[in-house]
Parts: sequence; C-alpha cells; structure tokens
Amino acid sequence: MSKDKKTHQHIVDAAFQLFAEHGIEKTSLTMIATEVGITKPAIYYHFASKDALLDYLFDQLFGNYTFSHFFTVTDFTADNFAQLLIETGLKLLPSEEEDYAFLRVFNQFLLSVSQKEKYRDKLRLMQEDFLQGFTSLLERGVELGVVTSDRIVAKAHILALVLDNISNYMLMGIELDQRDIWAEAVRSVLK
Repeated sequence: MSKDKKTHQHIVDAAFQLFAEHGIEKTSLTMIATEVGITKPAIYYHFASKDALLDYLFDQLFGNYTFSHFFTVTDFTADNFAQLLIETGLKLLPSEEEDYAFLRVFNQFLLSVSQKEKYRDKLRLMQEDFLQGFTSLLERGVELGVVTSDRIVAKAHILALVLDNISNYMLMGIELDQRDIWAEAVRSVLK
C-alpha cells in the first residue's frame, strides 16, 4: 500500500474512532489530524472538507448494509428457516467493541439526519430495505409452510423493530440476552 493510501486509511480510521467517541459535531479535522500525526491541511489532500470525509465514511460504513447482504432468501428452507433466521439476525447485533463503535457512529448519523437531508434519505432507504426484506423472507416462509399468511407485513416489521431496539439498548449499555429475545421474536412469527 502506498504512503498516500496508508495516510488516507489512517484518516478514515481516526475519524471513525473519534466520531464514535466524541460525536460527529464535536470532532474536528484538527482532532483527526492530531490523531493521525499529520497537519490539518494534509487532510485536504485526501478530503476536500469534513463533509466530504463524512460522505466517504457513510458510504464505506453503509454501502453494503442491505438486507440481501446479510440474508439470502433462497437459502431458507422449511427445515432451516427458524434456525437460519435466528443465526443471521444475531450477526446484525453487536458482539465486540468494534461493533459498538459502528453502532455509535450509526447513531451519530441518525442524530444528524434532521440537519442533513442526504443522510436522512439514505438511512430511510436502508430501513425500508430491511422492512421489505423481512417481508419477502416471511413470504418465502409462507411458501415453505413455516409461516402463516396472516399479517405478514406486521410480522416483518416486528422482526426489523426488535433487531433495531436490541441494538439501541445495547448501545445504551443495557445488558440483554439478545439471543433469547431475538429467538423469541422469530418464534412469534412462525407457525
């Protein structure tokens, strides 16, 4: 990796950690430069502004954050439906410190949505993708005979909301038995 690419990655890594620790608004380019060990003007070689850095970081963090990235609907069978849904859903929940940092930065983007329409629109599309994805998955469950056909959309939304709320509680430092809660949510939508 070239020196420019290493510096670029150091800037991104430092920004991510500082945003997680201090928040987006309170983190300055000067703080990032100090963390990386470069001058503030050196950041401008890689990013034209803090907004450009935020845009890049947002795309890096959430570019693959789609339902289909985690769930492959065609992998679900009548025999594995419940277990695969439980195991795949648990992969979306934080399990290590890095995941908590991801959640903190994600939360920072959520907090800034009222101020920046472009993030609000992207986050809304991401959330809608998960709502639709769970709906498609449960429709597959109906085809397989493991999910009843009544209130599919409501059941799908319950799954999406449970995952989001487990993450929110964990972000606040509240210890939960996420495996048991998620498994119960999954069982509640099955036959």
